[in-house]
Amino acid sequence: MSVSDSGENTLIFVLPGGGYENHAPHEAEPVADWIRALGHEARILRYPLAPVRMPAAFDLVRTEIREARATHRGRIGVIGFSAGGHLAGHVAFAATDDPAEVPDFAVLGYPVVALGEGGHIGSRDNLLGERTDLAESVSLQNLVTGDSPPTFVWHTADDEVVPVSHSLRLASALAAAAVPFELHIFPSGVHGLGLAQDSSVVKQWTVLCARWLEGAGRY
Repeated sequence: MSVSDSGENTLIFVLPGGGYENHAPHEAEPVADWIRALGHEARILRYPLAPVRMPAAFDLVRTEIREARATHRGRIGVIGFSAGGHLAGHVAFAATDDPAEVPDFAVLGYPVVALGEGGHIGSRDNLLGERTDLAESVSLQNLVTGDSPPTFVWHTADDEVVPVSHSLRLASALAAAAVPFELHIFPSGVHGLGLAQDSSVVKQWTVLCARWLEGAGRY
């Protein structure tokens, strides 16, 4: 089945990557179509980009989640890729005064995790502008707590744009906080694969994720 035990549909917000500079088309509509084919609902969010700075993108996604809860009775999750993965992770992990803004689960593909030391400079500069002093405070590994929602993460070991160390840092933080998570590292694949339909190995992430989605939020 692709709905919750109570018969309520799962809604997933899709956040394409692009270094907070653009929205990658192949991480938007094709991903939404895949989600819908699983029987879930999907909405693509084209969040604010540079030169608009933090917290505009964070605020938009949080508002969309909060407003969706007013009418949607099922689970609400986020899926993001690269910088979109950072955005998805931020709204999932960062502290907020309104629990209605927090997704029930997060799916992160080759996510930008660190914006400080060893982080992704392009995403940092586009998101923060001159406020690079805030980089560590918005790095995902520093935001995880025991209240963070279940998370699915995948990456390729030889990603040269956003190194796999980003996902490993996040996995370590999730494990330390005892947050339910699933991590898959595939041996090879360039950055930005999206659904990875041209790779017989990496495209298995969609099968693994589809299975994981059936239990996400029920740990």
